[in-house]
Amino acid sequence: MPSVMRAQTLSEARWILLILALLATGSWFVSPWLSLIFLALFLFTVGFFRDPDRPVPADPNLIVAAADGTVSEIVELDENEVLKAKTRRVGIFLSIFDVHTNRAPIDGRIVYRQHRDGICLDARDPHCSDKNEAMTWAFENLRATIVVRQLTGAIARRIVAWAEIGDELKKGERFGMIRFGSRTELYLPLNAEVFVKVGDHVLGGSTIIARLPN
Repeated sequence: MPSVMRAQTLSEARWILLILALLATGSWFVSPWLSLIFLALFLFTVGFFRDPDRPVPADPNLIVAAADGTVSEIVELDENEVLKAKTRRVGIFLSIFDVHTNRAPIDGRIVYRQHRDGICLDARDPHCSDKNEAMTWAFENLRATIVVRQLTGAIARRIVAWAEIGDELKKGERFGMIRFGSRTELYLPLNAEVFVKVGDHVLGGSTIIARLPN
């Protein structure tokens, strides 16, 4: 059976879980019903920080989703931070019920990682890509360079980075996460064949979203 909880991911919630556990315990002496509310919040938080293992397609030409969520956008535009070229952007919206770990879309070396300060518009707002706090990554191998951008949302306020520039990651390996509702974007070469459409629900590290040419 695949692992559902990972210590590294769950540790990001340690203070939230500690506070909720103390509140659930302390409120029991005031109101059992209030204590049950805090217990429910504790269990929801544990569920939110779940991080299951996923089967990863082996074909090196296949690009997988960098996050769980719903495909909210597929557009052609210029990626001006790293590639400085026209790309196809696949935007994935993560609700609070999705797994929030981010995973490498290809086998590759991290050649770029840059944090950007910003505001916290709703992750479904069309302006959030340019205005929200973000972390941009680039994964490079001999076939392509894929840019991934983590964006905060109206609820999500913390981007977590676990990997560093120079790290070699296998496709599907975790490189970070975003707490609570948010958005993850992939910038793909125009010659990549896209297999998903707006409205599809994808699983990070497992769902094939595109194929690079041979």
